[in-house]
Amino acid sequence: MTFIDTGKTKAALAGVRVLDLSRVLAGPWATQILGDFGADVIKVEKPGEGDDTRKWGPPFLDDGEGKRGDAAYYLAANRNKRSVAIDFSKREGAELVRRLAPHCQILVENFRPDGLTKYGLDPKAIAAINPALVYCSITGFGQTGPYAKRPGYDYIIQGMGGLMSLTGEPGGEPMKSAVAVADLFTGMYAVTSILSALRHAERTGEGQHLDISLLDCQIAMLANLGSNYLVSGVAPQRLGNQHASIAPYQVLATADGHIILAIGNDSQFRNFCVASGVDLASDTRFTTNEARVIHRAALTEALGPIMRKRATRDWVAALEAADVPCGPINTLNAVYSDEQVVARGAVETATRNDGKLIKLAANPVRMSVTPPTTRHAPPALGEDTEAVLRELLGLAETELAALRSAKAI
Repeated sequence: MTFIDTGKTKAALAGVRVLDLSRVLAGPWATQILGDFGADVIKVEKPGEGDDTRKWGPPFLDDGEGKRGDAAYYLAANRNKRSVAIDFSKREGAELVRRLAPHCQILVENFRPDGLTKYGLDPKAIAAINPALVYCSITGFGQTGPYAKRPGYDYIIQGMGGLMSLTGEPGGEPMKSAVAVADLFTGMYAVTSILSALRHAERTGEGQHLDISLLDCQIAMLANLGSNYLVSGVAPQRLGNQHASIAPYQVLATADGHIILAIGNDSQFRNFCVASGVDLASDTRFTTNEARVIHRAALTEALGPIMRKRATRDWVAALEAADVPCGPINTLNAVYSDEQVVARGAVETATRNDGKLIKLAANPVRMSVTPPTTRHAPPALGEDTEAVLRELLGLAETELAALRSAKAI
């Protein structure tokens, strides 16, 4: 697999190379985004095993020969990368990674603190080789503090970081998000910090070590609910599908299913009352948002029979005409067939080197000059090993053979 600039689009990160030592989700999510914007991402994986998520299924791809291929989970976070199979637990493999570092501007890893020191791949060792390199470490709890050595997984972080205490029905079991939001937010924070550090390195020639933790990012993305606690000293409680600060902002049953009402101000509530033919706005309990939040139980009770009079589709049509924010609760088959989703190109098809077509969720960013692009499907394990080592290190076939013999590649 080679990275070719077709000239059809400009890549914002063209000329930037990433040495990706990460696996699972937060790190790969970050490096996939960098790849989408044009960076050459070299994903280093252990020979014969690869990223853990290659096996996290079902579902799995059919490899075209009736055998189980990579899991869908792996495909979600690994497009626009070249897979290089190097075992850096071996001396020869670690040396290969060190030799690749001067050819890169960014390194991303998600081992436990000091986990790469024994291989000579820690921030200090790499900085001695490439002082301008941006070295990003993603961990569960950060490089410092009493929890630094603990393994960190999204599920644990959602619990420890407060998110699960806020998610679920009142009085019910604490609930995690179905999507690994702690991992994904951490990946996004990693991208923004990497690009900021890269800008600094380009100006000054000075690289730096980025310490990004899932717990730190989870706490930061508590946003208004975290702020509510910091201001009031009162911990927010689980409200199910309701909103802590706005009402009605919730799921309600209709004649044939459910609908989301997302009324954000008093004029929208008055418009809702007109569209529904029921005057709740004159009731002092419901006149203002503050009053509606205080009397949310009574408001929900009043809305119940009103909303059950019409089907979801009818409510959506009527409320959209009245400029009242609302929407259906779509299953994924409805999501991917929705006319807006189709029009925006949210799904794209990439072709693997073996010719197999893979459907992927497209990068959602739209840019007028340097748009993200999918240049390569998620790679098979190690498919680019020899090409990268020849291209960047100039290794001859005899050297490659010796590395294969040592099981370093």
